[in-house]
Amino acid sequence: MQISAGDTAWVLTSAALVLLMTPGLAFFYGGMTRVKSVLNMMMMSVVTIGIVSILWVLFGYSLAFGNGTSSLIGTIDFSGLGSAVNKVVENGATYPIPLLSFVMFQLMFAVITPALISGAIADRTKFLAWAVFVALWVTVVYFPVAHWVFDFGGADSTGAGWLAKRGIEDFAGGTAVHVNAGAAGLALALVLGKRVGWPKSPMKPHSLPLVLLGAGLLWFGWFGFNAGSALGANGQAALAFTNTMVATAGAVMGWLIVDRLRDGHATSLGAASGAVAGLVAITPGCAFVAPWAAVVIGVMAGGICALAVSVKYRIGIDDSLDVVGVHLIGGLFGCLAIGFFGTSFTTGSGKDAFTWGAKGLFYGGGWHLLGIQALGAFSVLAYSFVVSGVLGWIIDKTMGMRIERDAEIEGIDLDQHLESAYDLTSTVGGVLGPRTARVLQSQEPS
Repeated sequence: MQISAGDTAWVLTSAALVLLMTPGLAFFYGGMTRVKSVLNMMMMSVVTIGIVSILWVLFGYSLAFGNGTSSLIGTIDFSGLGSAVNKVVENGATYPIPLLSFVMFQLMFAVITPALISGAIADRTKFLAWAVFVALWVTVVYFPVAHWVFDFGGADSTGAGWLAKRGIEDFAGGTAVHVNAGAAGLALALVLGKRVGWPKSPMKPHSLPLVLLGAGLLWFGWFGFNAGSALGANGQAALAFTNTMVATAGAVMGWLIVDRLRDGHATSLGAASGAVAGLVAITPGCAFVAPWAAVVIGVMAGGICALAVSVKYRIGIDDSLDVVGVHLIGGLFGCLAIGFFGTSFTTGSGKDAFTWGAKGLFYGGGWHLLGIQALGAFSVLAYSFVVSGVLGWIIDKTMGMRIERDAEIEGIDLDQHLESAYDLTSTVGGVLGPRTARVLQSQEPS
């Protein structure tokens, strides 16, 4: 098959856009934490890029998309990626793009998914323990789940993931990325417990401009995340791009409306959080719903997630940066919404015509699609929650996953990285906590 230069360029560009989302997430999460925790929060995303990229080359891509017969896990055919050179993509169909372009595109999904989890356990997690968790989690949770959802097998569907075989519609990762990460974040928040002082002590974002910058980078990169999943510069990509834009705009408005009615003010944090909620909710269905439906899904997701993030105070679960309320709830809603709003589309004509998508309840398709979507979403939720909780518990009982109480009170940045994001000593008269002073003193030359 002749390689399409245009499709290849679009997929490679999309991969770069998706990579940008992880630094964007670092800014988004970093701005939402307190001053004493911002560097640790951002480093949790940065180290994820390093760990997952290496594991992806060694065996991750192969476990997720390796040729085989199992519907639960791939093979080791592509370990090291040497055998991927000079091949084209075959994933339920044959695409005129180099396999390595698809490998890199999928890598960026594998990178950002565990990075999303970090927001649930901000301010209190040992950096080394987090790195170990990421390595284990992507191996036993993300790689298999990616196979279940994203691997459509060869031309005859041999080796396709069990959810892909059943016809789940998850265009860009509502289940494999967002429900997966949200469930894991919930499990780890339960394992680590509440931050010192939560919820009585105020733990407000230290930099709303950073939060807005991060949300903007996420929105920008998400066009690659969603539209790039078409694996070509085509009508499907255009639909995904359009729906990504309008659903996110709708979610901003939905969240701000709840802000205004509930608290009396429309906040910048609400706008940024609403944008992310909309991006999450439209991800699974961005190529399966009409633009008008994308707007409805976005507005509803913004409102639902705005209400969901406050539930943690009622049930006493310290999900630091609302990973559960935005990614788990938003991902679940987006996956299930396809069962109602999903429809089919055709682009091109004659032999070049391409039709995709199944009809949901509102288009006369009955309850079948909704049942498949529910099966996929809740299966991934259960698997990720249980395995993530076990991994977190084992790490906590062996090497310890939570930092010491004094270190948490005085700041995780200095304790784990011996750095601070801002030179606060010159602005507050040089007053340091006793633990911080001891740490800095120990680093002075004798």
